[in-house]
Amino acid sequence: GWCPLSPAGAQTTQLLVEPPWTPAVLGDRVTLTCQGSGTRGATTWYKDGQRWWQKGPDHFLVTESGTYECDRPGTGLSPPVSVLNERLVLQVPAKALLEGDTVTLRCWG
Repeated sequence: GWCPLSPAGAQTTQLLVEPPWTPAVLGDRVTLTCQGSGTRGATTWYKDGQRWWQKGPDHFLVTESGTYECDRPGTGLSPPVSVLNERLVLQVPAKALLEGDTVTLRCWG
């Protein structure tokens, strides 16, 4: 039979960071976006392991440091994203990296 191609992780909940650097830094005006199938506006957000915002929006501007996860009905809990409150942070691109890739580092301060 015919099988459509889909990107790896298409059936999981993803937590996207903008600007796309990790670790994320509070002073960088970080926006988190929860991506997954299921009902829009039915996102549950977790902060530091505790349920923090039920029926929240799909994206928001972070105002407190911590470790965030989101849950979408049907695709489950996202991997965690940490947002630090630091004065100087060495960052790497917030995407999958493979050995041999050229990587741009960012010094945030």
